[in-house]
Amino acid sequence: METDARVGVDVGGTFTDVVVADESGLTMLKVPSTPDSPDRGVLDGLDAASEQGDVDPEAVAFFGHGTTVATNALLEREWAETALVTTEGFRDAVEIGRQTRPSLYDLRAEKPSPIVDRDRRYEVVERLDRRGEVVEPLDEEEARSIARTVADADVESVAVAFLFAFENDAHERRVRDLLHKEGVDGEISLSSEVLPEIREYERTLATTINAALKPVMNRYLGRLEEGVAEAGVPAALKVMQSNGGVASAQVTRERPVNTLLSGPAAGVRGAAHVAGETGFDDVLTMDMGGTSCDVSLVRDGDPVVTTEGQVGDYPVNVPMVDVHTIGAGGGSIAWVDEGGSLRVGPRSAGADPGPICYGRGGTDPTVTDAHLLLGRIDPASFFEGSADESTVREAVRESVADPLGLSVEEAAQGILDVANANMERALRVVSVERGHDPRDFSLVAYGGAGPLHAAELAAELDVPRVVVPRSAGVLSALGLLISDAVYEEGVSAVRPWTEVDPADLTERFEGMEAEGRERLETEGYPADRRRFERAVDLRYRGQSFDLRVPVPEGRLDADTLDTVADRFHQRHERRYGHASPDEPVELVTVRLRSRGVVDPPALSMAEGGTTDPTPRTTRPATFGGETGETPIYDRSALGPGAELDGPAVIEGVESTAVVPPEADAHVDDLGNVVIEP
Repeated sequence: METDARVGVDVGGTFTDVVVADESGLTMLKVPSTPDSPDRGVLDGLDAASEQGDVDPEAVAFFGHGTTVATNALLEREWAETALVTTEGFRDAVEIGRQTRPSLYDLRAEKPSPIVDRDRRYEVVERLDRRGEVVEPLDEEEARSIARTVADADVESVAVAFLFAFENDAHERRVRDLLHKEGVDGEISLSSEVLPEIREYERTLATTINAALKPVMNRYLGRLEEGVAEAGVPAALKVMQSNGGVASAQVTRERPVNTLLSGPAAGVRGAAHVAGETGFDDVLTMDMGGTSCDVSLVRDGDPVVTTEGQVGDYPVNVPMVDVHTIGAGGGSIAWVDEGGSLRVGPRSAGADPGPICYGRGGTDPTVTDAHLLLGRIDPASFFEGSADESTVREAVRESVADPLGLSVEEAAQGILDVANANMERALRVVSVERGHDPRDFSLVAYGGAGPLHAAELAAELDVPRVVVPRSAGVLSALGLLISDAVYEEGVSAVRPWTEVDPADLTERFEGMEAEGRERLETEGYPADRRRFERAVDLRYRGQSFDLRVPVPEGRLDADTLDTVADRFHQRHERRYGHASPDEPVELVTVRLRSRGVVDPPALSMAEGGTTDPTPRTTRPATFGGETGETPIYDRSALGPGAELDGPAVIEGVESTAVVPPEADAHVDDLGNVVIEP
């Protein structure tokens, strides 16, 4: 049978989203997630699509998966027992961390717990200098003794991180050999393979995280691959990486640390694709669900990638889409602090019991409850047996309105204002604080709650338009289908830029490209589908931070290096508002991105609906303290070209969009709602 279908499955906290693309177009569906065994939810989604006739498993040519398994394991500390072998004197580097504190003036602030307990961290005599030359040879007898101790210990995984191993990995590789020879049969992660870059704390931390997650992801992907094969799918499993590209399951097993932002990265990729098809390449993205809000920035159609990300309490310096997450979702709980100030989040009611209006036993007022009281959402749109408005009203009165001396409506508006302020700050972090003007971008809003807030946020930031995709509720799953295979390699080589030999740098890039070419060829990407993007991280001498600068293809010469340096000065000026062209520049890291390009499925033109919309009903809704009868539109009844004026509410199966007063909206040819504040 000819295989031509592409399937993307993204696992969320409440639902598992499935998108199928074939010659007939796109099909989207949701099934309940199974948190106790996420792979079961993935297979349930595949079964549901098969039973509905949306896909024949044997016709699947691509099966992409977005997962939160590694993220949840890290956040919930449900990782494998792990040991660490490191250079003598650096046993406590992962516990000491950096001087930076999350709360500068909080004398009781605690640093995150190390991934590996101190009694499982072992030191061995060896030392390299900053250029990788051996200062102290590896003490093999001591290394053998440590290997025997680890073999006898109850550990599933081992991390090996030596000083300056990114310049010379010989000692790390030798220790791996000794571990195997002495009977260690668990997983072994080397820092020279996981993150061969400067900064001992971040490199060692990434290596220990990778080691701790390896057994977890091995078990999960093993079950999933087996289940997908038993379902009759011939395609090899691909997993979304944090950098916005997919990778083979085998690579993911070896580098689970690269999947910590798997789900959010897929959403940003989906948002970038939808916006590009609509005609907007520069966008801010906003994914607001029940617990959190993820925001990011897309420039020239590509998500911005950083190596300075953070997951939970841990800085993770592997390449990942620059997603900023805050505790602001539909289920975020509103409360009054000891100083009498209204706060929203980060604590959330989650999906169970959820907001009060769900009628599942929730008692704390949430953002969703505030929307209900202001008429933005329909109380009948949740679950059978949803709580009535009077229950919600009384809870908001008791918890927020009375303590602040406000009416219930004022309190509800205050809850939304605080939530919006939190999200506005988050959007400024990924735009203004990165040197980007929000007025040059569109805002793509998705997730169940994003379209409720997006237009008001756009007005505050002077963003000219909001795009609410037709596939807003399953955008992460759609993102899987349009993502290229992406493999990133970075190796630090700290030295003055004036000492960099163009021929040596060319040779290094060519070696990295050869490895990337082999990997992409193995995965079936023909030569005309392979792309290689060169870059270097540069900084001024004495700086502790650097900027990534693209490097031209082909043989490099002195003039090329001068051009790269000029680009660095320009980027520094744009990012920080100043540059110092006369200051010496340092090379920090050499990077290569190997990309296997795919043809994304076409977004089908929207069909049905009317261009002359008529409200399905009206109901009282409050905007800016003024309450009036507001038209309520059924999104499925809005056809391409339909136009409407605010205030209005557009209700869909997956999400509700709010069009504030003095704003207008229209439906484009692809069925996206475009709101202009």
